[in-house]
Amino acid sequence: MDQRVTDALTSVRYRVATESDDLENIYRLRYACYRAEQSISENERGLMTDPFDDTANCVHVAVEMEDKIIAALRLHLVSRLSLASPTLQVFPELQGYVDKGQTILDPTRFVIAPSARKKRVPLHFLALRIPFLAAMFYHIDVALAPVRAEHTAFYQRYLGYEKAFEPRDYPRLNKPIQLLTVNFREQSAAVLKRTPVFGPMEDFPEANISFPPLTGIYAPSKKARTEAA
Repeated sequence: MDQRVTDALTSVRYRVATESDDLENIYRLRYACYRAEQSISENERGLMTDPFDDTANCVHVAVEMEDKIIAALRLHLVSRLSLASPTLQVFPELQGYVDKGQTILDPTRFVIAPSARKKRVPLHFLALRIPFLAAMFYHIDVALAPVRAEHTAFYQRYLGYEKAFEPRDYPRLNKPIQLLTVNFREQSAAVLKRTPVFGPMEDFPEANISFPPLTGIYAPSKKARTEAA
């Protein structure tokens, strides 16, 4: 699988989306994907967005191939400076991590263009590099995976996640979501040893991501800052 992902990295580009046109394209892709799985109700605008898309601690990342967005994911960086997070709203027990001084990465709205699936590109691996690279960049303590039950095996096998809570209803979704969590700093080295393509790729500069620093919006935990130093 590593070779297939490496080959795919030669033809894709990762970038943080901030322009309104890019964000609208992401919202339209979300809508198409979630509607295809009957996970959301129909709307006239053909967009899937919510107030969490506009919070200061939210980062939207897209994967492009042939100048088209083929996958996207949004990230919420949760720390003592900002608690905005859709998953924290559904699983308020997560507040306990922040109360103990830890940080949380909440990746949601993971979508892959139906047309891209036909290319037989390992898109799940390409897209899931986004939260892994984000967790490295922001020195995250706890990474979340709010996913449907049928997707849990992938996260457990490749990324070391464990089930944290049973499925619950999730805002604006017709299907319940199960929550997995991982102590990122404990698991990241083992993940990279098994699957190096999740990490930075010096030979493929377009495959790396220029994350915004979020100064004043997000702050790593004291323990993470000490270990990084």
